[in-house]
Amino acid sequence: MSDLEARVREVLPSVRADLEDLVRIQSVWADPERRDEVHRSARAVADLFTGVGFPDVQIVSEGGAPAVIARHPAPPGAPTVLLYAHHDVQPEGDVAQWHSPPFEPTERNGRLYGRGTADDKAGIATHLAALRALSAGGNALPVGVTVFVEGEEESGSPSLGRLLAAHRDALAADVIVIADSDNWSTEIPALTVSLRGLADCVVEVATLDHGLHSGLWGGVVPDAITVLVRLLATLHDDDGNVAVEGLHEGTAADVDRGPDWVRAETGLLDGVSEIGTGSVVQRLWAKPAITVIGIDTTPIAKASNTLIPSARAKVSLRVAPGGDAAAHLDALRRHLETHAPWGAKVTVTPGDVGQPYAIDATGPVYEAARTAFAQAWGAAPVDMGMGGSIPFIAEFAEAYPAATILVTGVEDPGTQAHSINESLDLLVLAKAAMAESLFLAALAPD
Repeated sequence: MSDLEARVREVLPSVRADLEDLVRIQSVWADPERRDEVHRSARAVADLFTGVGFPDVQIVSEGGAPAVIARHPAPPGAPTVLLYAHHDVQPEGDVAQWHSPPFEPTERNGRLYGRGTADDKAGIATHLAALRALSAGGNALPVGVTVFVEGEEESGSPSLGRLLAAHRDALAADVIVIADSDNWSTEIPALTVSLRGLADCVVEVATLDHGLHSGLWGGVVPDAITVLVRLLATLHDDDGNVAVEGLHEGTAADVDRGPDWVRAETGLLDGVSEIGTGSVVQRLWAKPAITVIGIDTTPIAKASNTLIPSARAKVSLRVAPGGDAAAHLDALRRHLETHAPWGAKVTVTPGDVGQPYAIDATGPVYEAARTAFAQAWGAAPVDMGMGGSIPFIAEFAEAYPAATILVTGVEDPGTQAHSINESLDLLVLAKAAMAESLFLAALAPD
């Protein structure tokens, strides 16, 4: 433990420097104008794992963003571990709201700020630190390691299925470690054991074949925006619970972060209450959620006294573990088609679907992980659910049904992933690197 801890401490400065270099690359695959940056990011990641001594490093693409596959063979009798992260990042949003430039990593109060510092270039850094520490001084890696760094996770991983199919043998592993999740706090680690699924659609309502003067016909003819607002309001009851019939609800663990958890971590405004019933973790991890994430209609700057003939909205549905995302999307479609007022015409266009996933967090691999985390953090890990969705985990599970999947990460409640001022707690990075190093060492054959 002490020797490996010293080696982790020794490699962390170089790992941080490499992380900062990666953060400076604006690898936003969702922005077509910055796709060259994603390719540059893939080349930088490939160079990093070549530098660790991996003899087989490839940049691959199956019609989507470039991904990196780096392979190091297993010693005789040792298992192979797949280490996953992604090098693409979310768009930065309004730069004026950042306290420092989003693509210039900046340390403040022990946190490194910048887009991708945590989600998920810190996942790459964690793997890099563990591998450098374990191989320091010419030591052989205790297990076989395949590193898979995806390039379009923030865009929903549309080509992941093709990547898994084309490189199935190269990515095959006994254990899969996905470094793209949260910890309970900066002091207490977590293993993510369930994730909600995701489905979305666009609903369009129409009441007229052309716009009408609102003074001449208002009060007689319904306008599409009013219809859309009333239709969207039917998705929840008065308490804020989802009101669509046929959706699955599970049971969450009996854990809590305290009475001020939600307000402290979300920026909920004074006087605004939470929605839904049940504990916070029940609502976040085990119940469905529906959110209207966009509306298309006449902008205020171009508004006139006109009855709008049509309007549309994008609706996002989170699916509790145990539910089927495709069936839930059908239920949402049926609800929207049957609840529009005044006979308005409704068209629902289905969107993306990602399945939820619940992990069996038992067995010797999980025992080794819990021991490693407890040693590295000085606290036992919490088994936690995740309100967000990582649909590719279900794809990995389907492609490699015999593999044990662990979902970890370096994020914490203050990370603000996907938001402005995203940041990484540097002590959490050190503890995560130590935990992964101990875990990989523990998987070596006796």
